Amino acid sequence: MWAVVGLGNPGRRYEGTRHNAGFLLVKRAAEAWDVRLKKNRFLAKAGEGRLGGERVLLALPQTYMNESGQSVKAIVAGLPLDPERLIVAYDDVDLPLGGLRVRREGSAGTHKGMASIVAALGTTGFPRLRLGIGPAPAEADIADFVLTPFRKAERKALDEALDRAVEALDLIVAGRIDKAMNDYN
Repeated sequence: MWAVVGLGNPGRRYEGTRHNAGFLLVKRAAEAWDVRLKKNRFLAKAGEGRLGGERVLLALPQTYMNESGQSVKAIVAGLPLDPERLIVAYDDVDLPLGGLRVRREGSAGTHKGMASIVAALGTTGFPRLRLGIGPAPAEADIADFVLTPFRKAERKALDEALDRAVEALDLIVAGRIDKAMNDYN
């Protein structure tokens, strides 16, 4: 079993914002994999499906970004799931819009949602897929920038990145993370 968790903030106020790129990816994967995200499970909207021969849980934590670790900890404990079979998708302001980064593990960096997950799990040993939402304008406050919606002119690049990110997720779930890193980084 695998779990793919997209980070974001719940509620209409945050729909379509840059900080919800992880939510957007999990919703795109749910469409591609025919998974319905409707159950309230593990402090998240979640749904299960199959990808190849693997069971996959897709989840959108409903705990707000900075408390994402609560939901992810509940998922890992409740399934139960080895953290190496958890994939976290989230926004990265340091990557240009449309850029992707797949990693087998690593630090949380400055991302508060990831910091919450690392603290809750006590490990950095889980795959992650970072979605580029930057760069922020030089004069912008980063906290404000990540909570702005994508502009209409950015939608094409975003949609193409989400499609490529779903392809990368397909490879990771198939046990081919090295290929995903080579093909999509």
